[in-house]
Amino acid sequence: MRVSYLHGGDILNTEKDILKTYSLRSGYDGETVLRDVSINFPSGKTTFVLGANGAGKSTLFLTLNGVIRPLSGSVAFCGETVRYDKKSLKRLREKIGIVFQDPDDQLFCPTVYEDITFGAVNMGLDELEIRRRADCVMEITETEAFKDKSIHALSFGQKKRTAIAGALITAPKLLLLDEPTAGLDPKGAAKIMRSLNDIKKKTGVTVVVSTHDMDMAPVFAEHICLLDGGRAVFCGSPEDFFKTPQLLRKHGLRLPRISHLFEILNKRDGVNTNASASTISAARKELLKLIK
Repeated sequence: MRVSYLHGGDILNTEKDILKTYSLRSGYDGETVLRDVSINFPSGKTTFVLGANGAGKSTLFLTLNGVIRPLSGSVAFCGETVRYDKKSLKRLREKIGIVFQDPDDQLFCPTVYEDITFGAVNMGLDELEIRRRADCVMEITETEAFKDKSIHALSFGQKKRTAIAGALITAPKLLLLDEPTAGLDPKGAAKIMRSLNDIKKKTGVTVVVSTHDMDMAPVFAEHICLLDGGRAVFCGSPEDFFKTPQLLRKHGLRLPRISHLFEILNKRDGVNTNASASTISAARKELLKLIK
């Protein structure tokens, strides 16, 4: 069952792509970081924005959210070109939530509940609606158990979930997450990604994740954009992306561990396998073919 209020409010999206950029050039402090970036983010899908450190992923997210104004080019959200007057930006930021890599850059209220509800309070919602939304987002982010705790008493993973809950309170149509698994152990990283999948199913929000974690991407990505040196060098399906290992290596990324294993089996050991297998499920199918 989907959570009704988290369907993006009064902005109707009939577009195949919820967000698109057109020849986007952006940067800060007089430096151009993004150069001629034209990419798309399909509605209702989980998109991974991949790239090595310094590729421009964080700058892209801040530009999409309106924190940084483009130097040239444009951004279209739900089919409409983004405007940068005060009223339009306030509305945009309610509908495009952003979660920073370091939750300490985002959490500033004394308690978890106050931080989660800050965005709803800022929207001028009444107390009853604020409580209703808070109960909903705390349930789906599993933050209710520590809602009265001080932010400083939380674990790093709890802070991440609190930041996600705070981004969801405004009922965004799109959720941008900058390196959401950074600083977490493998178990914690997998839990965050499974939570995001669950949130997407329950709310209908489109999820965009920036990362250079090449083992998470084949498991959770439904669409992939690759940045290098501030330019978009790939935008398409995971299947097309992972079947061209030379593309990944050329732009500073390694193969997923499973893909690398199958590449070794194929090239060094002469085992006739699909070298693009990048998940446990795909690897299992390939191995079963060999032993049957």
